[in-house]
Amino acid sequence: MVRRGWRKWGLRVAAGIVVLLLLVAGGAWAVLRASLPELDGQRRSPLLSTSVTVARDANGVPTITGTSRLDVAYATGFVHGQDRFFQMDLLRRSAAGELAELFGAKALPLDRAHRVHRFRARAEQVLQRMTPAERTLLDRYAAGINDGVNALHARPFEYLLSRSTPRPWTPADSLLAMWAMYFDLQGNQEPRELARGWLAAHTDPAQLAFLLPEASRWDTPLDAPAVALAVAPIPSTAPAWWGRKDGVPARQVAGVAFTDAVGSNNYAIAGTRTAHGGAIVSDDMHLGLQLPNTWYRVALQFVDAHGQPRRVVGVTLPGTPPAVIVGSNGHVAWAFTNSYADTLDLVRLGTAPDHPGQVRLPSGWETPVAHTESVLVKGEPAQSLTVLETSLGPIRTVEGTMYAVHWVAHSPESLNLNHLKLEASTNLDEALAAAASDGIPAQNVVLGDDRGGIAWTLSGALPRRVQGGLAVSFPLAADGAVSTWDSLLAPEQHPRVVNPPGGQLVTANSRQLAGDAAQTIGDGGFDLGARVNQLSGNVRGLGDKTDVPAAFQASLDDRALFIAQWRERALAALDAGALANHPQRAEFRRLLERSWDGHASTTSVGYRLARQFMWSLHDMLFGGVDAELATLDPKAGIVVATARWPEVIARLLDARPAAWLPTGYASWQDLQLAAVDRAIADLTADGTPLAQATWGQRNTAAIAHPFTIAVPALRRWLSAPPDQLPGDGNMPRVTGPKFGQSERLTVTPGREEEGLFDMPGGQSGHPLSPYFLKGHDDWVRGKPTPLLPGAPVHMLTFTR
Repeated sequence: MVRRGWRKWGLRVAAGIVVLLLLVAGGAWAVLRASLPELDGQRRSPLLSTSVTVARDANGVPTITGTSRLDVAYATGFVHGQDRFFQMDLLRRSAAGELAELFGAKALPLDRAHRVHRFRARAEQVLQRMTPAERTLLDRYAAGINDGVNALHARPFEYLLSRSTPRPWTPADSLLAMWAMYFDLQGNQEPRELARGWLAAHTDPAQLAFLLPEASRWDTPLDAPAVALAVAPIPSTAPAWWGRKDGVPARQVAGVAFTDAVGSNNYAIAGTRTAHGGAIVSDDMHLGLQLPNTWYRVALQFVDAHGQPRRVVGVTLPGTPPAVIVGSNGHVAWAFTNSYADTLDLVRLGTAPDHPGQVRLPSGWETPVAHTESVLVKGEPAQSLTVLETSLGPIRTVEGTMYAVHWVAHSPESLNLNHLKLEASTNLDEALAAAASDGIPAQNVVLGDDRGGIAWTLSGALPRRVQGGLAVSFPLAADGAVSTWDSLLAPEQHPRVVNPPGGQLVTANSRQLAGDAAQTIGDGGFDLGARVNQLSGNVRGLGDKTDVPAAFQASLDDRALFIAQWRERALAALDAGALANHPQRAEFRRLLERSWDGHASTTSVGYRLARQFMWSLHDMLFGGVDAELATLDPKAGIVVATARWPEVIARLLDARPAAWLPTGYASWQDLQLAAVDRAIADLTADGTPLAQATWGQRNTAAIAHPFTIAVPALRRWLSAPPDQLPGDGNMPRVTGPKFGQSERLTVTPGREEEGLFDMPGGQSGHPLSPYFLKGHDDWVRGKPTPLLPGAPVHMLTFTR
């Protein structure tokens, strides 16, 4: 009886625990749902001049309609705040060096690195330069954000899980979100200069010219058929560090993250080559991929300053001033790729015992100004950081050497709201002037108008230099022998190309110009050029009567034109003698021949093998020096120093100079066979048979919400499916596990109803929203959807 009683009570306790767990789970579910955005209903705000509507379609894309631009800015802030506040918070905190306040001590290294730039203090300087109308727009946008967050029935889920409270949004935060893009788009320039400085110190001039070519055979400039540069001869001796084996990783690592490095395509096709006579503009900005997606789709409808109705459609970046970043306004369409202009100098600082507390700059001796920054850390006492700043910028010390970081981002002129002028542009000339004056990180902008005209220029802050090009891509001496930049170029001085004879303009992060204006831009890390070469050919192949659907497909090209040459090299090295008594090499050759379809397709083993062969050569020749460069900066390496390193290796394999053959190899063929063996070892290290080492197995999407880094158990609910993705670097369809086409947009201004679009994530940052992953499958398959929002299924109305 006692045992039966205990069993009965045990069952009751177990049932109670189950009920309790269900109640807890149900409560958590209810709280999470309470943080979902408001899609329908009415809200009031005394800030509005009249009513505004937010009509969302089946994909959650809003059409925001109001009488004034200020009212539309308020409503844009409201939907951004409800759908994307945590994403916006990360942007402002990253730029300001304030992530540790949310994530604790593990975020301190990044906070310290970013706090050196003191962007929160600089934001106040930029705000003071704004006109009253611009400041009012930012105020109204910030008010909309805060009202949107406060209207949620619970805090955004990320703050619930982290037991933190959202900090209200301010106009300064919108500037910080813009500076976050400076870090994203120009953040490699410091490590690049350090890496190139090390190379300059450890090579003679002939070796340096060979290792760091200024152009490649792939380059397709906008102002000439090619870049006509003298090819540096292969020097008679190699540097002492060349091909050294110490520090070379046991397994190939450099190429693993290569696709998480550089990308973006845009192109404009003149009306002389389209079926309808209007220009076509296409854009696919490549960025790190996570959830929610970087961009937020909108259509904005309002009455402009001249009393004319406007509709602007495209993508916004939540947190930044409420303008359409890439899109079309019915008269003009605009699109961006990162320009990789040289916008940062590291200037060595001198010291001397007779100048205590001072540093020597090219202009003379100077006492740095000390700023004390307090870095808040979740769960721990705040930490103090002292930033020393010179007239050229803050001081960074690397292995005992002090540098002034002279970066255009520090200038109050680096940010402005002139991007909004693109909304008001009615023709190509107006759009060119607006784009050149735009205060953003330097970008290639291509423009097209409804009359068929096309143009390219550089948007954003550009330094005015006395000397340019290769000379300023290394750390500069304190004596001023090579001068740093002294001011920003006036917008009318930005280079431009208008209505070129071929009827097309294509950019893809590589060298844009062949003529003298190239020195104005400099080289802040140009891509190799293989991608732009392939894409230019695709656009040219569209012919003279093309349309938007055909133009959209041009950037989805995953043909392996670049890697094909490395496949041919591997096949040539794997001759009969190399295969004798080497069954794995024979299998490698068989797969190169039979599992090759000429694309970076998910089922191709041959593509992955050829790519791995190239990267194995990189590691064997540059791996040792990469280990050395990593001591200067974790991002420093040959890949950052020059994307043209494959051309350097290719020249050596063709010429086979004995002086450059690393020790331990009998011949250049022996070196290539060792690269094959290394590739085999890398690909089979986890037990995968070589025949199953497909490109899709390697190139599998790992797109997730950043909160999964802190709580991996949530990955099941906060990530996209592990899709195998076609595409790779050095081809138009750049795709990696966490990097790729963050949006694809193709449109003719004035014919927006024919425009096409897709992106890898949905509108909402909330995993319980139906719009969290809406459209992701279309992006994976490269299936376009209409650019304009569809019929409304939800309506939120704002009244005064």
